[in-house]
Amino acid sequence: MDDKINITFYKWAGKFGPFSVKIPCGECSLTDDILKHTLETDLDGIPTRVSTFDWLTFFWRPLKKGGWHAPIVMVEGKVISQGNAINRGVLVQAIVTEHAKRTPLKGNHVFGKKNCPHCTKAKAALDAKNIEYEYHDVIESPRALYEMLARVKPIIGDKTPVTVPQIWLDDEYVGGADDLENFLL
Repeated sequence: MDDKINITFYKWAGKFGPFSVKIPCGECSLTDDILKHTLETDLDGIPTRVSTFDWLTFFWRPLKKGGWHAPIVMVEGKVISQGNAINRGVLVQAIVTEHAKRTPLKGNHVFGKKNCPHCTKAKAALDAKNIEYEYHDVIESPRALYEMLARVKPIIGDKTPVTVPQIWLDDEYVGGADDLENFLL
């Protein structure tokens, strides 16, 4: 089974009948650079496949999905950006959300932020029980933020506000600091 997340990029280029685009698009070039850099850094380790097409040659493909203005970026067939250089956060959110749908969270994880007393309390409780965990700062890392949201929203519901910390132990969702306290009793 192929687990790669499909990213499709339509750039301002190509031919259609007598029309031909020969002038490179600055925003398409920026989008290409942002895509490459974000995949190499923020999204390292998430399997992806990028397919790039000339928009004028294949304009009808994204048009069926609502994409009509290059540069167009699609993740798994859904338009996430068009008409401007891609917003890096939008790209990270779309890919991390798709990855979270496909991949269970394994191990022990705490999603939190600095200066959060509940996060400090949760980490201290885990440390006191000698439970190893991976800590993800949702303020410092957009990837951590979007992973936390993508994983917790299906559990707590779209209308419930997400607070920190959010904790998983032994591959299972625990909840926040108070939930952890009850879990560890």
